[in-house]
Amino acid sequence: MKSVLLVILIFFSTLKIIAQDKKDQTANDSIKNALKISIKDLIKKTPRDINVAALRDLLKEIRPKPKKEEEKEGWRSNGDFSLVFNQSAFNFDWQGGGTSNVSGNSSIDYNFNYKKNSFSWSNKIKADYGLSFLKGEDFTRKTDDRIEIDMRIGQRIGKSKWNYSFFVNFLSQFDKGFRFEVDPETEETIRIEETHFFSPAFIQAGPGFLWKKSDDLNVNIAPVTSRMIFVDKEFTNVEGYVDGDYFGVDTGESTRFEFGGAIAANIKFSVSENFTVENILNLYSNYIEDPANIDLDYTLNLNLQVNRYISSSFIFQSIYDDNATSAFQIRQVLGIGLDYKF
Repeated sequence: MKSVLLVILIFFSTLKIIAQDKKDQTANDSIKNALKISIKDLIKKTPRDINVAALRDLLKEIRPKPKKEEEKEGWRSNGDFSLVFNQSAFNFDWQGGGTSNVSGNSSIDYNFNYKKNSFSWSNKIKADYGLSFLKGEDFTRKTDDRIEIDMRIGQRIGKSKWNYSFFVNFLSQFDKGFRFEVDPETEETIRIEETHFFSPAFIQAGPGFLWKKSDDLNVNIAPVTSRMIFVDKEFTNVEGYVDGDYFGVDTGESTRFEFGGAIAANIKFSVSENFTVENILNLYSNYIEDPANIDLDYTLNLNLQVNRYISSSFIFQSIYDDNATSAFQIRQVLGIGLDYKF
């Protein structure tokens, strides 16, 4: 019995709320109609362009201004993990040419930042790794391999967007890198190791000035920057090695010190709700040797979020470093796969 009474009470309460909402809506409609009639009466005898201008100005005055969100203080973190697979298969009778293959690329982008009053501390970890398996090949091929850790400390100057800054950047790779050649005697594919973890590895550090509008729009200028290049001696001790051939390191050495200036810029913006564009530019000049020969590392990231877990991305990267090679190194990755934000 009590349950029935409770159901009846809820039913009538709901009807009362609906009736009240309907009454309020009717009252609002009446006010809107009365306002429209009054405005129409006022603008009947004035030119249309004056009416449009006056109404536009009035809307600007009465429209509530969006509240500017204050940047939260303390620790903030966010990350993005993506996994992209590609697969092509051809049967024996396929006449168009092609090699069956499977490839996969994974990427982690993690940021953890701290802010307190005018002090900021930004940290970014980015890791990429990819492999390709071709039918009939004895070896897998790397399609991507990169680990980068970037730390930046800033102290705002007054109320401006400029900050005193200090940055540290580490760049290397996870796995061995090979050069593939064909053995002239056996005509088989052979591979020659050229790189591995921490060979090479680059560490840059230096004070400077940071112009920062937001985490997505900033430029760091470090006119006093030291850079250390680390390599394995096995690559500089080979017979016939010439000083500087392997990432600028001399014969029998495992390190190279450089002193110069660096500029790092990051511009990220949204074209639409689900489409973002990110530009990352790093420049470095070695004051000690060939200062006009500037090292460049530019990356363009395009990301289209299809839904919560699926995204499409395009990556274009161009590197110029005459210690490694006298030409531009170009990398492109296009794919669709799983995406998880955390």
